[in-house]
Amino acid sequence: MSEKPREIKTRFPVARIKKLMQSDDDIGKVAQATPTAVAKALELFMISLIEETCNQARMRNSKRVSPSHLKQAVLETEQFDFLQDIVSKHPDAVAPATGEEEQPKRRGRKPAQE
Repeated sequence: MSEKPREIKTRFPVARIKKLMQSDDDIGKVAQATPTAVAKALELFMISLIEETCNQARMRNSKRVSPSHLKQAVLETEQFDFLQDIVSKHPDAVAPATGEEEQPKRRGRKPAQE
């Protein structure tokens, strides 16, 4: 009996990942399983990063996840050390004097004028 290889479900487009990999001149042929493995690794990485970011939002009693939560998650989690240079360019949204987060600007209709 020969079994068919089971197709691995990923949330990232395998064909696009393969195309990106092949666009690099240093990379020759790409094995069929490689883009799938990269897609799955990317998915697991994103889950981990998002969970840590959500934890930061919860710790600050915030109902919304903001870029400052992502920055704090990267700065406090050793696993994401390689992202510190990138997030250090993002300004903090925490007011230094009070420690409270800035409220997001409301978008919507202007109040009716009398």
